[in-house]
Amino acid sequence: MNQEKIGQFLRELRKEKGITQAQLAETLGVANRSVSRWENGVNMPDFSLLIAIAKFYDVEIGEILDGERKNEDMDKKTEETMEKIADYNENEKKLLARRVGHFQGVALVAMMLYMYMLFADIADNFMNGLISGLLLGIIIGTLILGVLNAYGVLEKLRPYKMRLIKSIFHK
Repeated sequence: MNQEKIGQFLRELRKEKGITQAQLAETLGVANRSVSRWENGVNMPDFSLLIAIAKFYDVEIGEILDGERKNEDMDKKTEETMEKIADYNENEKKLLARRVGHFQGVALVAMMLYMYMLFADIADNFMNGLISGLLLGIIIGTLILGVLNAYGVLEKLRPYKMRLIKSIFHK
């Protein structure tokens, strides 16, 4: 897959429509910079956006990925399957964001309890020391999770998760 060729094709399609990068970005709900990066071959649009772009330009997804027009029509069943994959991908992203949000909420409560114990100076006995250590562990663990999420590590782990699930349920 040649990103530069795809970018040139996306630029040609946009110019054929007679719209600016800003107009396309507004239509797709992305930043102008994203459209520029696609057209310069620096980045590729997300799969769900790829479907929206193909529909907007009235071309096949395969044509976009090949970076050129084809004469044959895309099989409708294939297109429906790709839309289902995009929907699944979008749902997975939302689920991950929701889970990270829950972890952040737990971390916030843990941090408030830890700060209370620290400022009230009640972490001096053994049990309170264990509780404050547990709270600190939750805070640090959530910070690590946040960093992993911010750098996309959790997204990269998804294929391994899917393989593991598949191996468990398809025995």
